[in-house]
Amino acid sequence: MSAPASMERRTCLLTGAGGTLGSAFCVTRAADYDIVAVYRSRHPEAASQLQWYVDPLRPDVLPEASRHRVFVVQADLARAGEVERVVQLALARVGHIDLVVNAAVTYGFGSTLDNAPLLEDALDHLAVNLLLPARLAAAVAREHWRHQPDENRRRNRNVVNMSSVSAIETYPGGQGMYAAAKAGLNALTRHMALDYEAIGVRVNALAPTSFPGLVPTQAIVERIGALDSGELTGTVTVVDTAGDRLV
Repeated sequence: MSAPASMERRTCLLTGAGGTLGSAFCVTRAADYDIVAVYRSRHPEAASQLQWYVDPLRPDVLPEASRHRVFVVQADLARAGEVERVVQLALARVGHIDLVVNAAVTYGFGSTLDNAPLLEDALDHLAVNLLLPARLAAAVAREHWRHQPDENRRRNRNVVNMSSVSAIETYPGGQGMYAAAKAGLNALTRHMALDYEAIGVRVNALAPTSFPGLVPTQAIVERIGALDSGELTGTVTVVDTAGDRLV
């Protein structure tokens, strides 16, 4: 990306851009959105202002994969001030934010029975998996959305929180802390939808099963796109091998 985005083109602020889902979203949807891709340590597998693809046999011709670049921002969103910095950078770069995808995640698996490290780190996991989506959306609202509900509705602005089927079903393997955070995110999503309705912004969550192991990662990317272009708000949708269902 070079100049700030046109108001006719949709923009997306994406966290967790270095993960499996975030990277796939960057690669496959950069032609559809101007994406500000936030990652902590691993650059998404997509062309950006920092890296792009070159055909060594035709260096004067830009390959298709490099024609739509994401704008990457490296940030540890668990650190004080980083959420606000990212939102300010995104607005300075693309001018407006239509879609927020909260895909940043941290994992901490293990039994809750006599597992001191897991329990000691519980607040860190909750900070990222539960509270960060609300903090990021609130920062966007404060800096951008709060005083323009009519424009928000006209542009169909919305938030998609990435939850997990682990919040709905109980699986072995020590997923208790992770599942608890995601279950909280499901409830928080519904309450955010009520709160953000006042400013014309929709809020939904996706709760997929394991990807790409059980469902294709691209299927989750497509569900994000469908939520963005749709009208739903306050929903949590499970995506698994049996299909989609609201919970």
